[in-house]
Amino acid sequence: MFIDIKTSLFAIYLFLIGDSSALSNWPYADNPSIAILIILFSLLIVVYLMNLLIGLLNNAIEKDNNRASYLVQKAEILAEIELFYLLPLQRRWKTWFPKVMYYYVDVDKTRIEIKRLIREGEWNTKEFTEMRENLFKILSIIEHNPIDNEVILEKLSELEKLEKSYHEKLEKLDKLEKLDNLEKLEKSYCEKVDKLEKLDKSYDEKFDKLEKLDKLDKLDTKLDKLLEEMQAK
Repeated sequence: MFIDIKTSLFAIYLFLIGDSSALSNWPYADNPSIAILIILFSLLIVVYLMNLLIGLLNNAIEKDNNRASYLVQKAEILAEIELFYLLPLQRRWKTWFPKVMYYYVDVDKTRIEIKRLIREGEWNTKEFTEMRENLFKILSIIEHNPIDNEVILEKLSELEKLEKSYHEKLEKLDKLEKLDNLEKLEKSYCEKVDKLEKLDKSYDEKFDKLEKLDKLDKLDTKLDKLLEEMQAK
């Protein structure tokens, strides 16, 4: 089978499915190199390359199997339904197809997105002028030129600086509060130490008094004994 290129390719295909009859003319005992080549072929081609191909396919599937592709496919299905399966009367329903859609969004994220659109030149200043003015008022951009994007960028940068300074001041206030708490704790600790020292002194004084009283008791007992001895004599 290895005389012609076509039959040799077919023999390799047979090797892939586990058929080694193409090498039946050469006994393995007399030709150990053929056995070694068969083992290497099974390890490299069948095991390694096939598993590599499966891994690459899995990576490609995982790359496409994300939320973005899901949303794109969903949008395509909805567009197909709207174009081919809805009646003209249904397409004119405002409840299904409103002109303007409102949704909630974070203010900081909106500022960042507007700045990105202006920087990349994607900010359209000719459409929805009233809505854009209301948006700038909500974002605390009071005086602005809707055509001049540089003014908008400056306003946004000023707002970001103010926000950063505000956060820095908050951090400083937190640090000051922590320092005040530490000072209060230190004062209370010093007061407790003073109280302990006073208690220690009073304890020492009382202990000295007790020692003196013990000595007096001993002297008193000795005097009593002496008096008894003198009376006995």
